[in-house]
Amino acid sequence: MIRIPRLAHLGVFILLFCVAFPFFGAPKVLWILFAIPAAMVLWVERTRTTVSDNGIDTRTLFGSRHIDWADVRGLRIPKRGYLRLHLADDTDVTLPAVGYNRLADLVDASGGRIPDPFAQEPEDADAAAETGETDSEAPDTETGTGKS
Repeated sequence: MIRIPRLAHLGVFILLFCVAFPFFGAPKVLWILFAIPAAMVLWVERTRTTVSDNGIDTRTLFGSRHIDWADVRGLRIPKRGYLRLHLADDTDVTLPAVGYNRLADLVDASGGRIPDPFAQEPEDADAAAETGETDSEAPDTETGTGKS
C-alpha cells in the first residue's frame, strides 16, 4: 500500500494552529475555518494506491477504483504530480500518492507486472566482441578520456 506520508499530519497541525487565531478573534463567524484542516486530515488518511495480485486499487477523497492487470498497458511519468497508468482503452488513470519518488515502491509491489524504467540491461560480452572494443580502448572513468 502506497499512501501519503504520515508526516503530512504535521502540516495539518500547523494549518490548524494558523486557523485558530482568526477563530479566537471572531468565534461566531469563523468557526467554519476548522473545516479546512478536517478535510486535510481526511485527504491524508484516505488517499492511497494498493497493489495486489488482482490489480491496482486507487482510493481518493471522493471515490475509489479497481484496475485489473489485464487492462494496464503502460505507465506515464509526468513532470509534476502523480504517476498515471495508461489503460487498454487509451485512457489514463492517476495513481494517488504515487509520485516519482515512489516509483520504486510501485515497481516492487507489482511483482514485475510494471517494468522498472531505470533498470539497465546487462552488457552482452558478444556485443562488445563484435564491435571490437577492448579494455585498453575503454574510456577512463576518472577523466572521461581514452587511455593512451
